[in-house]
Amino acid sequence: MKRILVGTSLAVVTASTVFASAGAPARAATTDPFFSYSGSKPLSSYKPGAILKSRTLSYPISGNNVSVVQLLYRSTDARGRANAAVTSIYKPASPKAGAAISYESAYDSLNPEDGPSRLVAAGKTTYETQLISIFLSQGYTVIEPDSQGPTADFAAGPEYGTVSLDSIRAATRSKDTGLNASTKVGLAGYSGGAIGADWAAVLAPTYAPDVNKNLVGASEGGLLVAPARNLRYVDGSKQWAGIAPMALIGVARAYGIDFDRYLSPYGKKLMNSMQNAIIGDVVGQYPGLTWKQLVKPEYANPDSIKEFVRVANKLNLGSRPTPSIPMSIVQASGADEEGTIGDKPGIGPGDGVMISGDVRSLARQYCTANNAIQYQQVDNTGHTGAVTTWATSALGWLAARFAGAQAPSSCGNIAPGNSLAPEKYQPPTRPTSPPSASPTNPPTTAPAGGSSTPISSGPVIITDGDSGPSSNTTVGAGLAAALLFVGAGSAGAGWRLRRRRD
Repeated sequence: MKRILVGTSLAVVTASTVFASAGAPARAATTDPFFSYSGSKPLSSYKPGAILKSRTLSYPISGNNVSVVQLLYRSTDARGRANAAVTSIYKPASPKAGAAISYESAYDSLNPEDGPSRLVAAGKTTYETQLISIFLSQGYTVIEPDSQGPTADFAAGPEYGTVSLDSIRAATRSKDTGLNASTKVGLAGYSGGAIGADWAAVLAPTYAPDVNKNLVGASEGGLLVAPARNLRYVDGSKQWAGIAPMALIGVARAYGIDFDRYLSPYGKKLMNSMQNAIIGDVVGQYPGLTWKQLVKPEYANPDSIKEFVRVANKLNLGSRPTPSIPMSIVQASGADEEGTIGDKPGIGPGDGVMISGDVRSLARQYCTANNAIQYQQVDNTGHTGAVTTWATSALGWLAARFAGAQAPSSCGNIAPGNSLAPEKYQPPTRPTSPPSASPTNPPTTAPAGGSSTPISSGPVIITDGDSGPSSNTTVGAGLAAALLFVGAGSAGAGWRLRRRRD
């Protein structure tokens, strides 16, 4: 396995890449038997959240050794089948009684070996570790599930939700974590982590009412709402086009779908090459890639594939119930920074990969049944730039929820967005004109040196609610600085992106 370092610009790298790839170690490559279930009883005979294995490790964070309890536990995959998932519970030096953060990692990978618990077991750290250290410094116990499940089902939202909820169940049942059945829990995550936070909030009332009664709220940013529309949004993007086949692989894996019969020769080659990809392998690597290049001509419309329509509708948060807990949602709307044009019908502006109109519509929909929804839109910046807004507000907003303060609301002040109606199947038809040309060889490396794409001098933030007590301003600023990591503190500062080559 060959690995190289490629320079790039902060402006064109997703928060997910910041979390999962920037400064990240080489893959843990563990064969540790802890991560698989080998018991004599059928896995399905255990109740969701049942602990199957437990161990305690010492893990270095910010110069200190932190005690981390790892649990293998019974959960449920996207198809409702029993699976064995894993979580890591970080114990603070001075715990805040009865308070925990379920931190949803944005590790965004198609390989289970990239899961955060594997990296903890290998003693490796990422920049997400810096964020976790700030939560720990505030006394929160941090629960970090490998939310994509044991087969790394990237973008399969319902599985993120069940795995995260069962992680909380397991953590509060363990005698080693200091948590119990009355522990209050806040959900937090950005980008890929927001998938876990929102789906956990959505599914909790029905899948895990025992967990739901103890949830104080969810802080999330850069949210994936209706993946079928995001596929159209990133189509042809300079930076984000490659995430479409990666997500298609994850969803196909989660739901047992074979898309090969719909793919062009180039599509098959490309998707075969991505089977173990992490997001850092695709961002900026397939500029201009389109859906039409991936599929046979008769499937130029994604809705001409019945399996696609069926699964896309399962993943549309707009068709799911409203969470019962307070929520804080941050969404950027400055896609020009990240090379995605948002003038496509029914889409409008976005952050480069997530669509602002979809997120607004979801927030407005939630408001019809839950007035405790705060929405913040960050203009003139993209997906990466909005991390600072989310990070700065998250700690203060969550602290206020733990303190029992009334949750702020933007309901009534959120601008209209897009329709979140389900996709409708349309029979395939052969085009009368030749299909788009398909590249014969997918790109394998990024351009040498950093990108010259500038980042904005500062975002314009539209805020319709209180993000938390002013006393948390300094802490929030520190949280933002940690997320943007050492060496990228000034506009345009470059950084080193670790890329993996299989």
